[in-house]
Amino acid sequence: MQWLRAFLFYVGMALSTIIISPICLLLYPLPFKTRFYVTTRWTVFNLWWLRMTCGLDHQVTGTENIPEGPAIIMCKHQSAWETLVLQLVFPAQAWVLKRELLWIPVYGWGLAAMRPIAINRGETFRSFRQIVDQGCQRLAEGIWVVIFPEGTRVLPGEKRRYLPGGGLLAEKSGYPVVPVAHNSGYFWPRNSWLKKPGRIDMVIGKPIDSRGKTATEITHEVETWIEESAAQLPAPAGD
Repeated sequence: MQWLRAFLFYVGMALSTIIISPICLLLYPLPFKTRFYVTTRWTVFNLWWLRMTCGLDHQVTGTENIPEGPAIIMCKHQSAWETLVLQLVFPAQAWVLKRELLWIPVYGWGLAAMRPIAINRGETFRSFRQIVDQGCQRLAEGIWVVIFPEGTRVLPGEKRRYLPGGGLLAEKSGYPVVPVAHNSGYFWPRNSWLKKPGRIDMVIGKPIDSRGKTATEITHEVETWIEESAAQLPAPAGD
């Protein structure tokens, strides 16, 4: 049944993607925040469809910690689930992502219209400079910036080295960092079609002031909060 439920979910996601991607392109002349709102209706549908087909819901705590002005979101990355939920929890945002995602037919077209910071992960120093330059520009325009500091999805209970891109952006821009932890990897496993029923917990931390701090200090503070918070989130029975 889990295979069937997952299959139905992906059918709905694929069809909705085919519908929304051309709409994103047609809306390109409109202000970014308007386009972002329309595009996230796709997200609303898919999270609802995930709950209907796979029985997977979520709970977000700490929303009172979200500042009024734009900030840098640095989030644990375990699955594709958080790429959906972050769109609804935080205001209009631009993502730091690998440029190969823009090459995906249909999906990549719509993604490109959302002003991502698309980096070449094979060119480390150039990608860091791109994150800082374009990130500062987005923040100055009132657009939030989303960064997964580990650079890729990791299994629950594991961690990778936190890359300095987010810390560099925070140091150079002076904008605060909002750390985010969750346990999505238990329910939406990496590189797996199966979705386990249950409830994903996401926690939003208090903004971390970046002023007067180095990128290393900011990254360390973010890493400490995320890893300690993620370790406290429950795992489903049997995991």
